[in-house]
Amino acid sequence: METATKVNLLDFAPAALTAWFKELGEPAFRAQQVFKWIHQQGVSDFSAMTNISKALRARLAEIAEVRGPEIVMEQPSSDGTRKWLLRLDDGQCIEAVFIPESSRGTLCVSSQVGCALDCTFCSTARQGFNRNLSVHEIIGQLWSTEHRLRQESGGERVISNVVMMGMGEPLLNYDNVVSALKIMLDDNAYGLSKRRVTLSTSGVVPALDRLSSEVDVALAVSLHAPNDDLRDQLVPLNRKYPIAELLAACQRFLDSKAQRDRITIEYVMLDGVNDSPQHAHELARLLRGLPSKVNLIPFNPFPETRYRRSSRQAIDRFRDILYHKGINTITRKTRGDDIDAACGQLAGKVNDRSRREIHFARIEKAS
Repeated sequence: METATKVNLLDFAPAALTAWFKELGEPAFRAQQVFKWIHQQGVSDFSAMTNISKALRARLAEIAEVRGPEIVMEQPSSDGTRKWLLRLDDGQCIEAVFIPESSRGTLCVSSQVGCALDCTFCSTARQGFNRNLSVHEIIGQLWSTEHRLRQESGGERVISNVVMMGMGEPLLNYDNVVSALKIMLDDNAYGLSKRRVTLSTSGVVPALDRLSSEVDVALAVSLHAPNDDLRDQLVPLNRKYPIAELLAACQRFLDSKAQRDRITIEYVMLDGVNDSPQHAHELARLLRGLPSKVNLIPFNPFPETRYRRSSRQAIDRFRDILYHKGINTITRKTRGDDIDAACGQLAGKVNDRSRREIHFARIEKAS
């Protein structure tokens, strides 16, 4: 197929696109012009890029393309949330979610086809893992949805925040994720504030240390347990990078930039598993001294899960204990659960190479 031989310019962060244009014998400012057309204007047709020469437009049309994942399905939620199923070139599908609020619009972006981790309370993990997403497949989620939403709003900017909290563990796809983040932050592209771009990780410590020096974004850590024994069960990555090691890396992340003021700690509330007053007191002791905010996330069920959502009473009690211990704590409002777009529910369509479903079936049988 002709398009398979073309270079997808969504794959290039600013420096890489400049280098590519130099290889073509073009000056650096041409890369900036094209970059603006692609990301600021959402233009994929080179012939419409009127401030570059006709000869260069024709050459780009021959050797390059601008193409994001294909939106094959859109599901609106009763609360305004929208979920898109996006098909990749190999037929795999991923999901992205837009959450509108009065003061902001947040896009939740995927980084992998499935997830290489096997957190037991997550629907994405249950589906298994196929591969990492390329840069154009990551930034293409923002490119496709941002300009789709702008058309609907009469050209107004709609997406103000991006969270790398979709399918996958972002730090296991480090290079491609960092390149995509740099595009999101670039003033010639989306110009998002570093405080409005958040990367969520389960705790890949070596990559987290690299991240602190390479790109300046907000950090969220999927903790979900206040001790290693419990976290080993819920987030098996903990066996490799235990809590003390992870939180030390979080402190180094904060220390590396003076303007980084705190880490967001994500904690899914599982009935009878991690939601007791004892767990809350333990978590407060654990976070003492680490500038942080705790997001309590009511568990969002999915088919065949053995977990249940904590009661409202248990969640409120947990929150109040942390609050009285001086920990800034909020309970995340569940959005999009009627279309399986809430936290932990994204599934997509994954040709699993990890045989994860068999693994989970054995766990369920044993329990």
